[in-house]
Amino acid sequence: MSGPHPLNQAVIAQALHDLRNGQLRRARSMGFDAQDLDALKNPAMASILANAAICWCAVTINREELRRLLQQVDNVAREVEEIDRLLRLGASTELITRFYGLTHQEIALRRAVIGLPKRKGRHPVLTEEQDATLWETWSAAVKARDIPLQDETAMFALAADLAESTGLPLSVVWSAIRGWIDEGQI
Repeated sequence: MSGPHPLNQAVIAQALHDLRNGQLRRARSMGFDAQDLDALKNPAMASILANAAICWCAVTINREELRRLLQQVDNVAREVEEIDRLLRLGASTELITRFYGLTHQEIALRRAVIGLPKRKGRHPVLTEEQDATLWETWSAAVKARDIPLQDETAMFALAADLAESTGLPLSVVWSAIRGWIDEGQI
């Protein structure tokens, strides 16, 4: 004789948990009606159902929810990769906090995990030549990508791309861009 079916045991355990915690709707949403739930109040009845060798319940998969949850995992992984990229490009703690909501401690941990040295002090200021070259590249890219000056998210993505292509720290590039926008230089 085979043992109790594990799915039966899981369903009864969940239903009893829901009943003990006053979550009748949740127990009913699994398919139990009022008569079934009343029978589960009797320990002998609950034991018979939990220890039945045949499976008296079925599992259904909500594909939409499953895909949404799996998509969240992908989104989190992409966000972690993007944050790591931005930190490697020289994004300041303030920028990461502003755009991703991480705390200073979380950012310090991310820096340690990806092996970035602790920064001391501020990044150097741009030379006149670097400033002029960066401004020309930035203004052309803003026009080419048709980025509204108020769209900080798109502007930050452009700043990251510029930092990557120029080798300048992202926080320096971002500071320069914010200065140009504030001065109306485009």
